[in-house]
Amino acid sequence: MMKRVLVLSVAVVFGLQVGIALAAPTGNPDTGPGCGLGKLAWQNYPHQKTIGVQVLEATTNGTFGSGTFGISSGTSGCTNDGQVWASEKANVFAAINFQNLAQDMAQGHGEHLTSLATLMGIPGDQQPAFFAMTQERYASFVKAGESSPGAMIKALNDAVATHPTLAKVSLHK
Repeated sequence: MMKRVLVLSVAVVFGLQVGIALAAPTGNPDTGPGCGLGKLAWQNYPHQKTIGVQVLEATTNGTFGSGTFGISSGTSGCTNDGQVWASEKANVFAAINFQNLAQDMAQGHGEHLTSLATLMGIPGDQQPAFFAMTQERYASFVKAGESSPGAMIKALNDAVATHPTLAKVSLHK
C-alpha cells in the first residue's frame, strides 16, 4: 500500500509539472539552472535570480531528470539547435568584459567589440555597420551606473533586430 501511495504521489507531482510546462505561455529568459520542467514550473515566480528559486528549479530538474530529457528531446524549454548556447556565449563574454566592451563601444572599434560582434553572428563584412551603430547608440546601451551586461546585450540584440542591414545577417533574430 505504501509503495502505491509513493508511486501515485510521484505521478501526480510529475503530471502537475507537465501541465504547468504545457500551459506556460512564454519561456523563462532569465539565467539559472538551464531548462527543463524545473525551469518551466518556476518561471513565473518573482525574483528569478534569487538562490531559492534557482535551487527549486535545479531540484525539480534533478528529481525528475527533466533537464537531460528536455535537452535530448528538445522539449521542456530546452533546445538542441545551439541557439540558446550561442546567445549565452555573448552574455558570458559581455559579463566578463563589460568595461572593455563599454570602452570599445564608445570608440566605435576594438578587439572586445569585434569578438562580441562575432559571438552575436555579425559577419565580418557587416561589422563596421555594427561598430558604427554601437558608437552612435552608446549612451542608451551603457548607462552610467544603470546598465548591466545582460541589459546591454538585450539592448544590442533589439537594436540589431531593427537595424535595416544587420537584422538580415545576425544569428540572434
